[in-house]
Parts: sequence; C-alpha cells; structure tokens
Amino acid sequence: MTVLTRRLFLGASAGVLVAACAPSGDAPAVVLPKLSDAPAAPVARVEPVSDVYFGETITDNYRWMENPKDPDWLPFLENQNKHTRGVIDSIPGRDKILARIKDVTGDIVATNRVQEEGEHLFFEQRPAGAESFKLFVRETGADRVLVDPTTMTAGGGHYSLDWWSAAPGGKYVAYGLSKDGSEDSILHILETATGKDLAETIPNTQYGSPGWLDDASGFFYTQLTSPPDSPDRYLNSQARFHKLGDDPAKDPVLVKRGLDPKIAFDDIQVPFINTAYGSSHAFLVLADVRPDVRLYMAPVAEAASGKAKWVEVAKFEDEISGLEVDGDTLYLLTTKGAPRGRVLKASLKTPSVAKATEAVAQAETVIDSFALAKDGLYLRIMDGGIWKLKKLDKAGKLGEIALPFDGTIGGVFASSDRDGVKMNYGGWLAPTGIWQVDAAGVVTDTGLTPKPDIDVSAYATTRGFATAKDGTKIPYSLIHKKDVKLDGSNPAWISAYGSYGSISYTPAFANRSLAFIDEGGIIGYANVRGGGEYGREWHLAGQKLNKANTWRDLIAVCEELVAKGYTSTPKLAIGGRSAGGITTGMALTERPDLFAAVVAGVGWHNPLRYPAEPNGWGEAPEWGDLREEQGYKAVKLIDSYHAVKDGTAYPAVLLTTGVTDPRVAPFHIGKMTARLQAATSSENPILLRVDFDAGHGMGSTRTQQDNEAADTYSFLLWRTGSKGHQPAA
Repeated sequence: MTVLTRRLFLGASAGVLVAACAPSGDAPAVVLPKLSDAPAAPVARVEPVSDVYFGETITDNYRWMENPKDPDWLPFLENQNKHTRGVIDSIPGRDKILARIKDVTGDIVATNRVQEEGEHLFFEQRPAGAESFKLFVRETGADRVLVDPTTMTAGGGHYSLDWWSAAPGGKYVAYGLSKDGSEDSILHILETATGKDLAETIPNTQYGSPGWLDDASGFFYTQLTSPPDSPDRYLNSQARFHKLGDDPAKDPVLVKRGLDPKIAFDDIQVPFINTAYGSSHAFLVLADVRPDVRLYMAPVAEAASGKAKWVEVAKFEDEISGLEVDGDTLYLLTTKGAPRGRVLKASLKTPSVAKATEAVAQAETVIDSFALAKDGLYLRIMDGGIWKLKKLDKAGKLGEIALPFDGTIGGVFASSDRDGVKMNYGGWLAPTGIWQVDAAGVVTDTGLTPKPDIDVSAYATTRGFATAKDGTKIPYSLIHKKDVKLDGSNPAWISAYGSYGSISYTPAFANRSLAFIDEGGIIGYANVRGGGEYGREWHLAGQKLNKANTWRDLIAVCEELVAKGYTSTPKLAIGGRSAGGITTGMALTERPDLFAAVVAGVGWHNPLRYPAEPNGWGEAPEWGDLREEQGYKAVKLIDSYHAVKDGTAYPAVLLTTGVTDPRVAPFHIGKMTARLQAATSSENPILLRVDFDAGHGMGSTRTQQDNEAADTYSFLLWRTGSKGHQPAA
C-alpha cells in the first residue's frame, strides 16, 4: 500500500560571461526563415491590472488571458500557433527528425505498471506502434485487452487511461478515463472474466485511488466537488464508499471538511481511504502537495459504514510519507530527524509514531519509498539521481540487491501474499522493462516488455558534478555519441526540474532524444536542488526563499559544460517542463546571455497568479502562501513573467501548452509569450506552440508526443546553427 499525496506538477546574476564560459570558436550562422507565407505573431492586447501585495504594486498587462472565455483568448492561441507552425515547418530537416523519432517510438513497447491478483497479471502497456496505453490481463500465458482507449470516439479528440486498480482476487478492475488529456477522470468498473463494464460510472475521480475491500464487494474512493474550470477545482474534495451495483449518486460521504469536528483539515488537503489486503483496518490519509501526510486508522467495516472513529497515527510534523501493514505491524517512512529517511515499526494495537521503534536507520542514501512483499519490505533508494534497491527481510536484516546497471526504478510492485517484487526498470540506453526480483535477490527481465530493435552501440553516457557558487556539488548526466569532441561545437540541450522534493531526473531510455543526438547533439539533465536527489535537505535548499538555488544550479551546470568544451554559448540550450518552467524561466531572465535557445514545456511562469487556476492554493506549501508576506516574497522570487525586462536581448524561446491542461493553466504560457515578444530587443523568435486536444502531456498520444519532440529538436538545431537545419536566406 502506498501513501498517496496530491502532487499536480506541473520539470550568478545577469551580466557578462566569466572567462571560463566564453564561446569556443565562431558563433554559428543562424538564418531567420522566410515568413512571407506565414502569418505574423499576433500582438497581444494590453490591459493593465494592478495588485498591491504588502505595500508593493505589481502590474499585469495580460490579466485578461486568465479568462478562457475572453473573446481574444482562443484567437490569440490559434494565431500564435499558426505563426509557430509557419516558422518551424520552414526549418529544413524536420521531416527527417520526425521520421527517426517515429522509427524509435514505433518499435518501443512501454509498460507503466503491473498488478498480480490471484491467477491474473494485469498490466498497462502501449504496444509497438500503438497511440495510447491499454490495460491487459495475462491468464494462463495468454494476454487479453481489457481497456483500449484507441477504439473510443471522442468527437475529434481522444481518450486516455488515467489510472486503474484491480480488486483482490482480480474479479474486477476500477479504472479512470478522460478526454483529450484533461485528466478529468470518469471512474468505470469492469468484470475481468467478460471484459464488460458494470452499469455504474462515477465522475470527478481524477484522484480515484480505489481502496478495495478484501471481498471485492466495494471500494473507497476520492472525488472532486467543484467544476473542472473552477479555481476551486482541487479544493474540498471528499472520500466516499461505493458498493458494487449501488447508485453512485447515493454513495455515502465518509470524510469531508466539517463532517467530523475531530478531524479538521484545510481545503487544500485531499482525503484518501486506503486499505491493505488481509488487514482489518483502513487508513485515512490527508494529503496535499507536500511529501508528508496526516494519518488515521479505523476498522474497515466501520469505515465503510460511515461509523468510523478515526484514531490519529501521525501529524504532518511527524513527516510520514509512506506506510505498509504486515499483520499487526505498521511500517512508517519518516524524515523527521532523518532528512534522508528512516523506517519505523509500530504495533496496530498502539499505532503512534511516539511508540514506534526504528527498523531501518538513516543512511547516506535516501529511502524514497517502500513496498511490502511476503518475504520482506523492499526499499527504493535514491542516490543523487540513480536508483538502488534494498530489502528488509522478516528477520530484520537489511541487504542491498545488486542491479545489473545504473538506472531508474520507476515503481516497485509487490503483493503481501507473494515473495519478491516486480519493478519498472531501465536506463539512459536501456529501454525500460518489467523486471523480477526473487526472494533470493536475483534480478531478471520478465520479458513482459519486449526489447526494441534499436542499436545503441554508437551512444555513451557521462555523469559529472558541477560546483555551485556556494560550493555544493550538482550532479548531471549527459547522453551523446561515443566520439563526441570537447571543442565547444556540439549543440547541447540541458533540462532541469527541481521541485516538490520527490521528483528527480533519473535515467530513462533516450528514445526520441536519439534523433537530436544523431545530429551531433548532447542531451543533458541537471539534478538541481529542490528535487529529491539527496533527501529533505536537498529539497528545502531549493524551496521558497531558497528557490534561486534551483535555477542557479542549472546555470552552474551549463557553465561547467561550456568550460569543459562539451558545448559553447552559441550552441547551448536549456529546457524544463511544468514546475521545471520555473527553473527554465528564471535562468532565462537571469542569464539571457548564456543561452542560444530556451524551451519551456507546459511551464509555470506566473505563479503570483496561482489562485486563479484550478491547481491554485494547493501549491502554497511548496512555493509559499501569498496571504503571508514571506510567502509573497518567495512566490515573487520565482515569477519569470514579472522578471522579464524591456529592452533585453533574449535568446530564441519556444513555449508550449495544451488547452485542456489541469495542472499548469495555459495562461501562464500565454502571458510569458506575450511579455517576451513585447520586451525582447533581439530578432530571436519567441514562439508559442499550442496543442488543442492535449493537456499536461499525461494523456497525449504517441503521435502528439512525437510531433512535439520533432518541433523541439528542429527548433533547437536551427537556433544552435546546426548544418542542414538552416532555412534558406
């Protein structure tokens, strides 16, 4: 059982370059494309609105973009996208890039997760050549499709499988479907034997998270209560119980704000009721964007009937981020007094953190999460961007499991009635597959995910450490051709994230990136502060008023790569997605002289206006509460939209958004585009790419992702002066 948290992600001062960062060789010739046949970028309407925060006035020229019904909004997006298409489609070599990407992704079979129940092996997989992920079941060696979103019509759009959970024994599966990448899930229930849905459906279940009863007669679930377009969308959600066959509209509400005066919680916190197979207790988890949760427990039968007297197990200040139940033993993962994590063991008879004993002490590496199998507790370990695996056996002995290569463990899938675990495992040059770890610690590929016929012998990876201005060592990873020359001639695209303390750039198969690397490029990832690479201290060092460390760490990595000759300023680009837009946007506005190009995907650029979007106030624990002066200062610090300065020579910028994005409202990207276009003194293009039937990317089809990658790499190769990618003069 995993404790769920509500994470909707969104991923030196300006001046003259220091000598170590001087460009190597002549600047590449970057040719502006002929745009006689392409529409010009529309000039955004200026309509100033001023706000006063603790005596400081902030003026916003494009506040009108926050209203998706404003008559100028969709035309602005449409015309910006037409302009962008005119520019990118004129770049030579895009068709070649897209063809290479399609060849790679068409050969790859991707498997997200698996669940074993009874004689059934359920797995979510995108088969070779398929557009979207499907849900399969393997029985007696044969595979059968249970849910196939690609067969569903959506009035010109598409459907996506958002989440799923099989019932104990595997008789039923609850799953969520949404349209056009919106993640606005509708819960369905299918019968495994027939593959047919039951009659009932439940809307507003983006957080679904079914907690099944052992007899599979029903489940707990979480439901949103406000309309999809409302700024209150993720506030005041509630936990309910559904008995199969009942009318969902009559499902009892078990937990919501104000229902139980003994359990008071904020509107941003989401109630989940989790179950553990074989346990007589259910667990109420109150979660928000923080890694930590509040935790209660009660007998399952009482919880399902709405008569639970919830007993408090842990407060937020106990810093609990994981739990597992083994008989009468409760395992808890905490970072209190141990920023890299330790495991506690408590009795269900006296379930309190104060009475718990230590089962696994803090170590040099980070305990990120754990999963309970019949033979022990498996610990997923983070070591600066590389994943490891340990096991606490039934005798209390902790041992490390030898993995075949440095890589990423995307998830550990365990059953309390089975020895060993399965895991989602891969590396930069090793396609991700489902691997088995047996009780003896032997690790083997299950073969559930066929290996693609992709030759990676020409590529290599490099791991290094840059030194930040305060002396902190910042890890980074590079993927490149084996014969890379350190003469500053290589286009390089370095991405960073650095938020929430639980997300890190870790080895994932390069796939689409090979198209960029084949053209002589270097793909890089900077493990900046604010993420989870080295535990809670690493997170806090890049959070709130410390957030500048995040983008300055990225700058330090870029300067290091220039100094070592991997690239040079005219060949250097940076990128980030979602909350990585904070990192990318602030690096852009602080050091526009350091980069040839910047790509920000579905990025957070105007966080001072987070109360206006659905994901709004829920972000306050991570960024800062705008209702408090210190919180305002912290949020203003990361607002790249307001950091843009008139008359500055900005590099080329490509911003992207999806119209149905529920995590980062499109107005962030629209405002940033308009502001940069109005402010820049250079001729470098500021482009906005819009996908009108996509959201944050989770529900995008393979074709949508392929096309975005082709546009991105073509843009980068053009702006870094790469031969074969320069339009005719």
